[in-house]
Amino acid sequence: MYYERVASVANAVIQNVARTIYGKDENIKLVISAMLAGGHILLDDIPGTGKTTLAKAIAKSISADTKRIQFTPDLLPSDITGVNYFNQKTSDFVFRKGPVFTNVLLADEINRTTPRTQSALLECMAEHQATIDGITYKLDDPFFVIATQNPIESQGTFPLPEAQMDRFIMKLSLGYPDHDSEKNVLTQYNSASPLETLSPVCSKADIANAIQTVKLITVSDPIKDYIINIANATRENEKLRLGVSPRASLAMMRVAQAYAAIMGRDYVLPDDVKKISVPVLSHRIITRSHNTIHLTNTNEQVIEYIIDTVRAPID
Repeated sequence: MYYERVASVANAVIQNVARTIYGKDENIKLVISAMLAGGHILLDDIPGTGKTTLAKAIAKSISADTKRIQFTPDLLPSDITGVNYFNQKTSDFVFRKGPVFTNVLLADEINRTTPRTQSALLECMAEHQATIDGITYKLDDPFFVIATQNPIESQGTFPLPEAQMDRFIMKLSLGYPDHDSEKNVLTQYNSASPLETLSPVCSKADIANAIQTVKLITVSDPIKDYIINIANATRENEKLRLGVSPRASLAMMRVAQAYAAIMGRDYVLPDDVKKISVPVLSHRIITRSHNTIHLTNTNEQVIEYIIDTVRAPID
């Protein structure tokens, strides 16, 4: 069956990536779900938790190209998308592709560059194309952005606006490993990085086909109603100043389809929606500020509360 092929490819990639990122199998599964849903992911995490390794491991696992952009305040949009330069030998302008022309792009510390440069990545993420000097270039397929930002640092940063945050289908944090996982890191990385010996388990064409196949996963009307009810609950919640948009509802459905396919099913269950709700929705809401000494609820806690209170359809 078509969904069994998706499950086989996805789980092979997950297991392969898990050879370099220890104790984070569920996080890896969510990242692969985001990729198969045709979206992009924002890793909000401290340095040194394996974000770069994760991007490289995914690229090697699917035999794809990967590039990394270190975002800095002086980075220009042309440094991302590319530039036309005058070739004196041919007496003509030649287009030099930027790092965005790849399959897996690591946008490191995206909040350290200016809004103008941040927005240059927006068209690429949303439309899978780049426009330079009035000419539109199609990006490679698949195209998957893993952007990172450090939640601790605030000096010299430019927080992503809500409109751009909404373009990321999911926001995750790898976090610290547990004791045994960190011991595995010390043991396995003692002499050489496991990333160096990682071999592909599928082709990038397999991933491109899986992205199209995921759209065939059945989403019943009760599941669609459940997704809409969750979205409406964020819009009506008194703790929130901004609820999620219809784009978020569509993102929930797409990621739930991908998650169901990875689990070997051709239909979405309410548990699939519950599993992906926090990483898909938490970065799309804005909580109300309170002038009290008590800590306000975090975005994740608000979404968890909504998931607990919105009635799920019976399986």
